[in-house]
Amino acid sequence: MSKELLTVKNLKQYFPIKGGILGRTVNVVKAVDDISFSVHEGETVSIVGESGCGKSTTGRAILRLDEPTSGEVLFEGTDLLTLNKAQMTRRRKDLQMIFQDPYASLNPRKTALQVLEEAMDIQNVVPKKDRRSRAIELLETVGLAAYQANRYPHEFSGGQRQRIGIARALSVNPKLIISDEAVSALDVSIQAQVLNLMKSLQTEFKLTYLFISHDLGVVRHISDRIIVMYLGTIVEIADKHSLFRRPQHPYTRALLSAIPTMDPERKKERIILKGDVPSPINPPSGCRFHTRCMYATNRCRSEAPMLREVEEQRGHQAACHYIEEIAAGALEKV
Repeated sequence: MSKELLTVKNLKQYFPIKGGILGRTVNVVKAVDDISFSVHEGETVSIVGESGCGKSTTGRAILRLDEPTSGEVLFEGTDLLTLNKAQMTRRRKDLQMIFQDPYASLNPRKTALQVLEEAMDIQNVVPKKDRRSRAIELLETVGLAAYQANRYPHEFSGGQRQRIGIARALSVNPKLIISDEAVSALDVSIQAQVLNLMKSLQTEFKLTYLFISHDLGVVRHISDRIIVMYLGTIVEIADKHSLFRRPQHPYTRALLSAIPTMDPERKKERIILKGDVPSPINPPSGCRFHTRCMYATNRCRSEAPMLREVEEQRGHQAACHYIEEIAAGALEKV
């Protein structure tokens, strides 16, 4: 097994809610609430879940784009949360992010060439005289032509802008790339092109990915391991094959049941979750999923389950009191 590149321990990201005449903090939004996981060199770990579950907030907290409330983010053994602003800026060349909306994340006043040269200038990773040739080489690496280098973002299609975003991330020679819904705004054919490009670049540049997405079809294509989040917490972690073949948590089962099948002969039970996702301002006590779970008991309502390894499935963890009973069909649905 390759060494751990990133280790997240007990990460919390709370956003204050101000109120009253004096603008005091009256409550907090618990966007990410005490999560821990690791990412090994060269692998792709995906974070999936419904909108508002804390996926993107986790990515931003790791990079300190939003300052985390507490926890540890160990990158190559260094806790990023202990670094000052200058140290973190220097470290950022090793950790890059590809954003969901490439048009919003690219400066509309700069050409594709200038966008890449600016990134190299900030991190000072390429000598000034070589930056232009390196930028054009990167654009060609991601499937764009040299003659497009002097075009502005509005002159590119959505898929091409996302390729510029990928080239910008690569321009500083990163070790870890956090991809935040990088293909969700693209149509399906372009999604496939960008995903295949990311996989080939991973091999070529020895990259590690933390891939954030709500689309299980995309995640199945690119991931090695998958983290399932619900309402700011992790409910299941497993390798791709184990998760899709034998999901353990009731929430994961419901998510996977929503994936359409191409085989008309194959009958698949669709699990419909009751109610809406509770508010992260006042999350439910005990297991956060109990308000929508068909197996919930009084224990689920009062006691939060720990993330634990599933018997006979090494490395597969789920946070549910009744993993074994649900798998054996010994628990009645409510």
